[in-house]
Amino acid sequence: MKKLIGLLLSVFLVFSLAACNAGEETKKGKIVVAGKKFTEQVILTHLLAEYLKANTDLEVEVEDSLGGVFVLHEAIKKGDIDLYVEYTGTGYLNVLKNEYKPGQTPEEVYEATKKGYKEKFNIAWLEPLGFNNTYALALRQELANKLGVKTYTDLAAKAPRLTFGSDAEFFERSDGFDALEKAYNFEFKKTTNIDPDLQYEAAKNGDIDVITAFSTDARIKQFDLTLLEDDKNFFPPYYAVPIIRQEVLDVNPGLEETLNKLAGILSDEKMLELNAQVNLKGKEPKQVAIDFLKSEGLID
Repeated sequence: MKKLIGLLLSVFLVFSLAACNAGEETKKGKIVVAGKKFTEQVILTHLLAEYLKANTDLEVEVEDSLGGVFVLHEAIKKGDIDLYVEYTGTGYLNVLKNEYKPGQTPEEVYEATKKGYKEKFNIAWLEPLGFNNTYALALRQELANKLGVKTYTDLAAKAPRLTFGSDAEFFERSDGFDALEKAYNFEFKKTTNIDPDLQYEAAKNGDIDVITAFSTDARIKQFDLTLLEDDKNFFPPYYAVPIIRQEVLDVNPGLEETLNKLAGILSDEKMLELNAQVNLKGKEPKQVAIDFLKSEGLID
């Protein structure tokens, strides 16, 4: 019996020391910052990473262009990554599987998403960065004028003559193509998958008629595309918010307050300008992020 008790105490001590060491390792170890695979997300990944490098003692590892929402969500649940920027509508609908009802305010969607992630995944939603990058159907201004379309409802009547393109994720999302098609009775002549960073030029060149643009993308204006009105309010608000594993916050006192200093720093117009610097002027996303942080006095 004494040997058994001694063995149990030894096992308990080993696990206790391991737990303590794991906490210490996390506290002074690295934080993995990740993001999705399009321009805006690459900029935001580096924005978070460079900000943390300058304002914490954490070793920061960057995993930009990791994938879409489903890839990122699985990675953060498993602890393969620690921090990335998600959008409220995406978390609310695609991850939590909530039903969006037109008329819900951005604050209601944010609070419900924040609560759901904490309860189900122990993932914290921090303060929003300030901008709303919603989906928007876009087509060439010339084509829109020719067809006489201004709203999604107008587009439905012309859809059988048109081709539709979007990234693969949009065809899988609960707030994606199938739901949109049902809401507006769309019946496009053809649908196709295309990289989100290639769809704008495809629309400009007439290879695709209608695309799912991101409202903060400067190529909408550059390529003379027009955004149609979502007259049934199909798409929810998509405010950008840093999300982080609660365990990381727990072992790093003050980290939440540090990250929340980024709240409200990016308006729709500012984010559009940062995207333009990459997509139109050819600058590197990391440098764009650094220059912005310096201009805001957030890093030296």
